[in-house]
Amino acid sequence: MKILVTGAAGFIGSNLAEKLAKRGDSVVGLDNFNDYYDPAKKRANEQRLIAYPNFRMVEQDIRQRQAMFDLFETEKFDAVAHLAAMAGVRNAVLHPDLYVQVNLNGTQNLMDATRTVGGVQNFVMASTSSVYGNTTQIPFVETDNCDRPLQPYAAAKRAAEMLGHAYHHLYGLNFTVLRFFTVYGPNGRPDMMAYLVAESVAKGVQIPLYDGGQMYRDWTFVEDITDGVVAALDRPLGYEIINLGRGEPTLLKEFVQMIETLGGRAANVVHKPRLAADFVKNQADISKARRLLGYNPQISVAEGVQRFWEWYEKTILSESPT
Repeated sequence: MKILVTGAAGFIGSNLAEKLAKRGDSVVGLDNFNDYYDPAKKRANEQRLIAYPNFRMVEQDIRQRQAMFDLFETEKFDAVAHLAAMAGVRNAVLHPDLYVQVNLNGTQNLMDATRTVGGVQNFVMASTSSVYGNTTQIPFVETDNCDRPLQPYAAAKRAAEMLGHAYHHLYGLNFTVLRFFTVYGPNGRPDMMAYLVAESVAKGVQIPLYDGGQMYRDWTFVEDITDGVVAALDRPLGYEIINLGRGEPTLLKEFVQMIETLGGRAANVVHKPRLAADFVKNQADISKARRLLGYNPQISVAEGVQRFWEWYEKTILSESPT
C-alpha cells in the first residue's frame, strides 16, 4: 500500500512510519516540524526514517488546505494514518485557538482532500482517551457519549471524530478513530511524563507531580499502539471508534517509582494540586479492539519502562554534555 503518515516526525508517527516501511509499504511522511518542542528531535526521527528507500518526508502543514489537495493529487494514497496534531493537554488550555485550527480544521482539510481526489480506501485518525473527560464509566468504553470534554485538546479531537462520521455517512469514507491511552516509549516527546521523570531522575531537573501522583493512567507502550494502528490501516471498517490501551491502569506515583528504581535516585518533584484539565483515572476497555483488530498488547508496564529507560540512557544521556 501507499500510505500517508501525518505527524511522521513525531513520537508515535515516527515509530509507525518505521514499522510500515519495514514491512514494505510505500510511506510518505508529512510533518511541519513546529517548535512545540525542540525540532532537532524531530529531525533526528526524520534521519532515521529516510534511511528506508520506500520512505520520503514532505515538510508541510495540514492547515494549508490547497497544499493538502496538491499532495493527495500527486501521490494517490491508498490509506491515511492521521497522527498529526497539536499535543499537550495543559498547553491547549493556554492556546485553544491553535488546537482547534490544527486538530479539527487541519483534519477536515485532509478529509476533503481524500474525498475530492479519491482513491483512499481507509482513513485512520489518532484520537485520545481525554475525550472521555471525568466519566464515571470505568473502564472507558466507546459507547460513552463523550460530550463533556475538560479542555480544548479533547474538544477538538472529539469534534474531528464526529466530523469523520458525517464524511462516512455522506461520502462513504472508511473512517476509523483510534483513541490512544497514555502512550510512552522510545523517541518520546520531552513534554511527556515518562520523559520528564527520566530527566528528573538522571539530571535532577525539577518537575511537577500533581495530586501526589494519585492519578491512574493506562500506560501503553508505543510498540503495542503502532501494532493497533497497522491493524486498523489493513481493515476498512466503515465508521468505528476503537480504544487502544492496555486495560490495566497504573498509579502515576508507582510509574515514577519504577523509573526512580532504574535510575538509582529519586526524581526531583514539586507537589502541586491536580489541574482542572486533568482526570483522576483512565482505563481502556479494549474488547472492541481485540474483536475488530485482533489487537493484543504484549508489553507490560514493567517491561515497557525498562525499554524506555534503556533507550533514554543510550540515546539521550549519551548525547548530554558531561
